[in-house]
Amino acid sequence: MSTETVKMNGIQAINSALHEAMAADPKVIVLGEDVADREGGGVVGVTRGLSSKFGDMRVRSTPISEQAIIGAAIGAAMAGYKPVAEIMLMNFTTVAMDMIVNHAAKLRFMSGGQTNVPIVIRTMTGA
Repeated sequence: MSTETVKMNGIQAINSALHEAMAADPKVIVLGEDVADREGGGVVGVTRGLSSKFGDMRVRSTPISEQAIIGAAIGAAMAGYKPVAEIMLMNFTTVAMDMIVNHAAKLRFMSGGQTNVPIVIRTMTGA
């Protein structure tokens, strides 16, 4: 095991973490606006290289619809996947707040613990 420190910025660290998670578990998927390599790899290139390595089925570019992104992530999570949903900017999470608060957060309790909704919502704000 190497003890050498690797320096990277925040974007590189998130990309590395996504890469490691996707390599370790084929159920980890990424979805959001422009996340595939052909569109540039997400906002500021955070997902760059992932669709080339893991394929377009695991790194899905979506239409511009925050509710659809979160809704698809919820459905995928209920089907056994571990989705990472990218909302391009934090300001747009409010558009999907109904899906986040009234669906993702409550489905486990509404189903009596019979279903889990393990999703990650990744976004950014500021400069």
